[in-house]
Amino acid sequence: MQIHEISEKEKIPKKFLGQILLELKNAGLLQSKRGIDGGYSLFKPPKKITLAKVIRIIDGPLAPMGCVSKWAHISCPEEKYCGLQSVMLDVRNATAKILEGITFSDVCKRTKLLLEKRAKQIQGK
Repeated sequence: MQIHEISEKEKIPKKFLGQILLELKNAGLLQSKRGIDGGYSLFKPPKKITLAKVIRIIDGPLAPMGCVSKWAHISCPEEKYCGLQSVMLDVRNATAKILEGITFSDVCKRTKLLLEKRAKQIQGK
């Protein structure tokens, strides 16, 4: 798809979307083609791309606090005895488990089911 198509459909500013697409391309998840028939497409199959990977590329670590991050850990002298750190570690682990288990393919399937459900509800009215 071309940037302007994605931008219009998803209501995302083109400049902001361009930055995101470039990050995903540099990470090896997208490929681009120039020209009239150009645009962006997935470089890997949707079942090989997890939401965790995409979120980490775009937003950084999944951890809610630096002291519980695997990828960008920020040390704290009190972290071994900090109740909040312990809770946030559980949050990070639960979030990562969910997002690492969901692929783009899974999201597409969920979207299709929800759209079918909506269509049935509209027809039932």
